[in-house]
Amino acid sequence: MNENHLLAEGFEAHRGHLRAVAYRMLGSLSEADDAVQEAWLRLSRSDTGAVENLGGWLTTVVGRVCLDMLRSRTARREEPLGVHLPDPVISSAGGPGPEDQALLADSVGLALLVVLETLAPAERLAFVLHDLFAVPFDEIAPIVDRTPAAARQLASRARRRVRGAAPVPDADLARQREVVGAFLAAARDGDFEGLIAVLDPDVVLRADYGPAPALAPREVHGAAAVADQALTFSRLSGPDLHARPALVNGAVGVVSSREGRPYSVLAFTVVDGRIVAIDILADPERLSGLDLTDLD
Repeated sequence: MNENHLLAEGFEAHRGHLRAVAYRMLGSLSEADDAVQEAWLRLSRSDTGAVENLGGWLTTVVGRVCLDMLRSRTARREEPLGVHLPDPVISSAGGPGPEDQALLADSVGLALLVVLETLAPAERLAFVLHDLFAVPFDEIAPIVDRTPAAARQLASRARRRVRGAAPVPDADLARQREVVGAFLAAARDGDFEGLIAVLDPDVVLRADYGPAPALAPREVHGAAAVADQALTFSRLSGPDLHARPALVNGAVGVVSSREGRPYSVLAFTVVDGRIVAIDILADPERLSGLDLTDLD
């Protein structure tokens, strides 16, 4: 077995982990795949004779690639105005497949990724690598051109933001389904009080309609306002909207379609039996690129 073949085998053994790192860094499945491919190209061009820990070496390479991509994205200001949701990972209600299980390890819910989108690139890298993948600050420091102490501070600032804005969802999927089912039934029946009963008082609804003019607010705060929005959507959606239960980033969600085409993806974050966040992807272009084969 030649050296190139061994190198390729070693890389493939780490591919799932690298894709998980890149997805948390970038919030984009296609860009995560690009970052992993770039890591392979750099590996194939490098002298790896002195590399003792291939997994660690590849993780730091992917971190550097993602950091460059985030900085380039910020410089181009390419994100649309208003809410931009990360790419959701959608699987059947029965659970994600093996590939998605690796991608979604450590409960990387959509609400967490939304908060990560608000961090500065270096903060995001320090938090993701250290807090989610246990990379030591000594290894993070050279990636961000800081001292280990400064890298620790970056992660600490990010951690405070995440703790304040990214609630940890209930782990019990059956309980999640019960709460989301009650919400959907109340919306369908026009039951305002029923909606209020399952919504956290400080619930936030975020909707990503893409670059097109939004037909509804992109961000709504508070139980009463979100309940009003849910009732309005239910009245306007019509009988031809087909909703299917799904898991969105491992949490209970709904994928709706109209005339055979995806119409929206709803992700719910349930904490202590109440919905604290609803994230809606309704950008037609991005919806058309989603892999929904698990739901068929």
